[in-house]
Amino acid sequence: MTKAAKTPYKSVFVSDIHLGTRSCKADFLLKTLKQLSFDEVYLLGDIIDGWKIKRGWYWHQDHTNFLRKVLKYSKNKRVVYIAGNHDEFLRNFLSHGDLNVGNVEVYDELIYTSASNKRYLLTHGDSYDIITRYHKQLAILGDIGYETLLKVNRHFNWVRRHMGFGYWSLSKFVKYKVKSAVSFITQFEVVLAKHCIEMGLDGVICGHIHAVASKQVEGVHYVNCGDWVESCTLIAEDWNGEFHIIEYATLLERENHPEDSGFQEEFQETVQP
Repeated sequence: MTKAAKTPYKSVFVSDIHLGTRSCKADFLLKTLKQLSFDEVYLLGDIIDGWKIKRGWYWHQDHTNFLRKVLKYSKNKRVVYIAGNHDEFLRNFLSHGDLNVGNVEVYDELIYTSASNKRYLLTHGDSYDIITRYHKQLAILGDIGYETLLKVNRHFNWVRRHMGFGYWSLSKFVKYKVKSAVSFITQFEVVLAKHCIEMGLDGVICGHIHAVASKQVEGVHYVNCGDWVESCTLIAEDWNGEFHIIEYATLLERENHPEDSGFQEEFQETVQP
């Protein structure tokens, strides 16, 4: 049996889980990963939210369960952790050379070779965000505002549930309707694409802006994992080198959902070029 026949996917890419926050959907991520079969795991930053933990301690059992799952994966799969701005404490250790936590490899950035032999930059993406890079205090204030919007979103959907309506992301709606936010996302994508062109790379796989995507930008394949506080998406690469957006969307904020029954109906897969 060939390796390609062993698992449907070569690699999965996940970012912006934000363990340590109340909005983290680690339980949905664990259920999604349970449905997938893959050989490599790439965690592309903001996995642990150090900013939020500094402001006030919160840690759910699901957060511990996810970290345990990662360590379990590392026993027989390649697991790579790329540091982000919310887990930038890892970069302090990286300044002294390569870092391994158990069998988990930790980097600031990394070049990834796809199944189709194309070369991608793996990065969280904050280094290409002018506000995060040069105006950290402003970025932290923005993060507090975003956290507040997510809190409002939880109460908003509590009301919707009791009125018989399904989940709807108010925070996601606001983000995509605000003209400046749309402009920021576009600028972020172009900056990363141009950087890849300068490096002679075929594409980039990142996170940071919580906007899932798989598309061509400036002739570069731009892939963004999305997040696990709102959209609940990840990226999976199959053995043909095609990248798939895997989405677990409709159970967000729903109480008393079944453990496994009906999950396949909630589990959606979108293939992007």
